[in-house]
Amino acid sequence: QVQLVGSGGGSVQPGGSLTLSCVTSGDISRVHAMAWYRQTPGKQRELIARITPGRMPTYEDFVKGRFTMSRDIDKNAMYLHMNTLTPEDTAVYYCYAEISPTGRGRGDYWGQGLQVIVSS
Repeated sequence: QVQLVGSGGGSVQPGGSLTLSCVTSGDISRVHAMAWYRQTPGKQRELIARITPGRMPTYEDFVKGRFTMSRDIDKNAMYLHMNTLTPEDTAVYYCYAEISPTGRGRGDYWGQGLQVIVSS
């Protein structure tokens, strides 16, 4: 069974940095895409950054220059390095992957939510 397990959420002061991690496990045939999303109360989950195999990550405008997404294929992990955080970045963050498990069709998989609070 494919699982995504995130870690690294927490509280940080404005202007600070935080790194989120997400490790993928299970019998995976192919990873089609990986991404980070976030959600605040009353709003829809929004895309932050996305990466597909062999390509550079793409970012939404509101995080460009501040957030960096990376992937460690050997560790089956992805990361979101967040810098210059503002209170508006306070949200629950989710890692996501579009994966084809071995012997099964393509599906969407989510990590558990990681609370990030940016406050002085």
